[in-house]
Amino acid sequence: MSSDGDRRIDQGKEPGLRLLRHTIANQRVALAIGTALVSLHQVMETLVPVAIGAIIDGPVTRGDVPTLVVALAGLAALFVVLTYSWRFGARRLVAAIEAESHRLRVTVARRILDPRGVRTSLRIGELLAVATTDAGRAAQILHVVPATAAAITAVAGAAVALLLVDVPLGLLVLLGTPAILVALDRATPLLTRRMTAQQEAVARASGLATDLFTGLRPLRGLGAEPAAARHYREASADALAATLRATRAAGVYTGTSAAVSALLSVAVAGVAGWAALAGRISVGELITVVGLAQFVVEPLGTLAALPSSWAASRASADRLSLVLHAPPLLPAGTGTPSDGRLVLRGLGYRSLRGMDLTVAPGELLGVLAHRPQDAEALADVLSGQVPPEDVRGELTVGGVPLGALDPVAARRTVLAEPHHSDLFAGTLAGNITAGMCDPSGGIPPEVLRASAAGQVADTHPDGLDQRIVDRGSSLSGGQRQRVALARALARRAPVLVLHEPTTAVDAVTEQAVAEGIARVRHDGGEHTTVVITSSPALLAVADRVVVVDDGRIVAAGTHAELAATHPTYRAAVLR
Repeated sequence: MSSDGDRRIDQGKEPGLRLLRHTIANQRVALAIGTALVSLHQVMETLVPVAIGAIIDGPVTRGDVPTLVVALAGLAALFVVLTYSWRFGARRLVAAIEAESHRLRVTVARRILDPRGVRTSLRIGELLAVATTDAGRAAQILHVVPATAAAITAVAGAAVALLLVDVPLGLLVLLGTPAILVALDRATPLLTRRMTAQQEAVARASGLATDLFTGLRPLRGLGAEPAAARHYREASADALAATLRATRAAGVYTGTSAAVSALLSVAVAGVAGWAALAGRISVGELITVVGLAQFVVEPLGTLAALPSSWAASRASADRLSLVLHAPPLLPAGTGTPSDGRLVLRGLGYRSLRGMDLTVAPGELLGVLAHRPQDAEALADVLSGQVPPEDVRGELTVGGVPLGALDPVAARRTVLAEPHHSDLFAGTLAGNITAGMCDPSGGIPPEVLRASAAGQVADTHPDGLDQRIVDRGSSLSGGQRQRVALARALARRAPVLVLHEPTTAVDAVTEQAVAEGIARVRHDGGEHTTVVITSSPALLAVADRVVVVDDGRIVAAGTHAELAATHPTYRAAVLR
């Protein structure tokens, strides 16, 4: 956040509170105007019973018709000011809240999508909740501030009016209101804790639901649906319990505050009735007092409910700060690779142990990993998304250590397409061109042929313009793989890492895709491609194949050589 409307939120002892202060500062002009107008509305509301009482004691009692007409015209003007001050004030404040909600959403999304990544333990679903729900709740501080000012104005105005009518009545409001607010304020920390716990529990359940939805097919393949469902039930039960605790606390607080506010109003009306019977106040003043007693219930209730709103905004601001102040996952490198050469020296990461490998520019390398964890670890480390401190040994791209690369340059140079790729809501063409630096020229026909994504387009009347729902769930697994591969090939990255790109396609299509990858990436170019796979079709078109077992490279050669001389390779590939 670098501009005047998008300042950087400094990290401090209470980053959530700082975020709320910046939110208020960003909308200070709209907030000042809106607060002034809604406070004016409350002043006009206070004057209504005062004016009615004065009219009754004046022209009505005297039977002065001309004065009564003028007084009624003045009362009508008062209502006009009352109505329009609320209308324009509320409009200004709502616009400010929505603008700030948008700014916070964009700021969090920008932080999450930063090329350097964000180091956080939050799940994808939790990050989504922070960027949407919490951004909106934090912006509600722009409702809390003017509502507080307007309610205080209303109570103060009512107290002054009552003092002018009868001193004991005014003192009852002036002294009773602070006493109520101080007593209720004792519950604010509890409300904040309950709100924070509830939001965290709901976000965890949402994150788990998102992860389960994303990995539903693998779960079905493993037969792990019962365990996953049990895990989600437990998280959902925790969220329910936290929500009930927060709702119970808020309900007790709201009920207590409403009851106490109503009792104060009743006390004011009772004292006024006694004063009228004693002859200390007139009929018009009694009507004024009763009207003010009824009116003051609303601002008192507002003041009593504001701590709950404050607690929700503060809790959401704290969660937003967790993301905004999270350290980057990757360092801010400045290096730029000279070519697509990959060099691994003594590389260790998770299950990988001391791996040495050099991939020359223009080489198509096949990698067969006997253990799935080795394949996952190698794909992850080559993606450049792993913090350098988690990796042992050295990994360089074009002569530059991966951790020293400029993040933008690294993304342009190395593209790692994961085994489970997500597609976006939109068109088939839009999903493919999303990876292109210049999509204006359209999708190259050779990319559609090489990935077999052209077949996906040909099976639908709308062709490349067919609509795809979020995550590509409207397509089959094989279709999603082909579209994701087309997106990766269209990017034409100097280094492309593919992890099992054809597991969901038939053997004939797999053979065509293997030949297409070799043709598009390695016909006279300097592109480097690493394919981590057990597919014989993909391994057969590779210039070289390395075999990884127990975290190390145990064999290397062409597909034909390894199939002829390496029994474990032959058993794993030619099954």
